[in-house]
Amino acid sequence: MSILITGASGTIGSLILQRLASANVELKALVRTPGKAVLPDGVTEVVGDMSSPKSMRAALSSVRTLFLLNAVTPDEVTQALMTLNLAKEAGIERIVYLSVIHADLYTNVPHFTGKHTVERMIESLELPATILRPAYFMQNDERIKSVIEGYGIYPMPIGEAGVEMIDVRDIADIAAAELLARHHTTHALPRRTLELVGPEILTGPVAAGVWGEELHREIHYGGDSLDGFEQQLAAYGPDWMAYDMRLMMGRIQTIGMHAAPGVVEVLEKMLGRPLRNYRDAVRDLLKQD
Repeated sequence: MSILITGASGTIGSLILQRLASANVELKALVRTPGKAVLPDGVTEVVGDMSSPKSMRAALSSVRTLFLLNAVTPDEVTQALMTLNLAKEAGIERIVYLSVIHADLYTNVPHFTGKHTVERMIESLELPATILRPAYFMQNDERIKSVIEGYGIYPMPIGEAGVEMIDVRDIADIAAAELLARHHTTHALPRRTLELVGPEILTGPVAAGVWGEELHREIHYGGDSLDGFEQQLAAYGPDWMAYDMRLMMGRIQTIGMHAAPGVVEVLEKMLGRPLRNYRDAVRDLLKQD
């Protein structure tokens, strides 16, 4: 019986596959396009589409443990709910679902409320699952590196309410540990939810300051304008996603992204090491030049 990783060609999915590749388990990677993803040795490629029950029934056959990650799409909720129903139909009792922090608080943000709907299904059907709720990814800032370096401005309008950003490598480490813990048990483990955050609180000016120190020049915070943020995103992608991200940034500016007290200590105990900090993530991004 295998572990199936959805979103296998994306950042989180590919990192999880790397971490599980040496764990002596049968691994399957769900991809939409055959041959496109570079998979670790020994990982079986499974072609499927979460919008297609027929292909997902085939993909979920002989699967013991499921990692469920949905891309932000207009039918994200439908894909997730169908996949979970099909997993239940297939008798899968070991699930790790990637949600988002404050899914229940960012009620006006489509992809947050969508993930909260999926969480409520997991709870109401008593599915044995770990729900991972990560905060803003540190590596999201790779997209703005050229702006920071070229114009001396940190343009992500995260405001000053504070965001406990997390490194995607820590997300993958925790997800892999949860998958293995569930996969190797004789009986399904109880449902639980983990908030995933980094070890520090970042604001727009603080993030700009970190970049400035690492670049040895002054970097200014670009301010809280959501109009400009939405317009920039819409110039390079669908306008519905640009508006979704605008709404998310509005909530970040209002209430931030903060875990409950003691969460950092719990995560570091799970990892057996400190969580990665933002400065180290910035240094790694700058090494990519």
